[in-house]
Amino acid sequence: MVFMNDQPRSYGGVDGALRVAQRRETLIEAGLELMGSAEPELTVRGVCKKAGVAARYFYESFTDRDALMSAVYDTVITDIAVSTQAAVDAAETERGKALAGIANIVRTIAQDPRRGRLLFSSALTSPVLAEKRRASTTIFIGLLAANAKTFYRLNDSGHLTLTATFLVGGLAQTLSAWLDGYIDVTEEELVAECAAILLAPALPPS
Repeated sequence: MVFMNDQPRSYGGVDGALRVAQRRETLIEAGLELMGSAEPELTVRGVCKKAGVAARYFYESFTDRDALMSAVYDTVITDIAVSTQAAVDAAETERGKALAGIANIVRTIAQDPRRGRLLFSSALTSPVLAEKRRASTTIFIGLLAANAKTFYRLNDSGHLTLTATFLVGGLAQTLSAWLDGYIDVTEEELVAECAAILLAPALPPS
């Protein structure tokens, strides 16, 4: 067995650490493929077979299956959070920011449904993922709250947290239902409807 603290050697002119990093990325991609499937099942043997990597190399980067699951989830959620914030920052108007943020999240999940199943699927019941989902929800609530203070005319208060929590939770459930086919709308329609709901708390009362 190759342990994580062993120093990898160079081979064929390729730095050992680079080869370890490449194998780690391959294992993460294989883990996403298995976890994001219609019938998710993740085992060390299965992910190594999917990645085309000998089982002994799994332990270069991961202590066990749970460590790989955490890495897969963290990779997906970080990519979505970073790209969504970049899309929001690039928009010039408050309405444009709401549309850009929603569009980026929906587009990312539509282009790779595995990500949506990883984030929302009830078939994935691992305690590790349950904790990751709670943590990522907190991250997105904070992200929305940080961008919503001026837009929703709310100060740092329970009202801001309540609004952000409600919107993030509702969006997650909506995306889950859309991926499962319970909501029959196009990607463009989903973006427009979700953006309208996000914009609603900022509208003056009639």
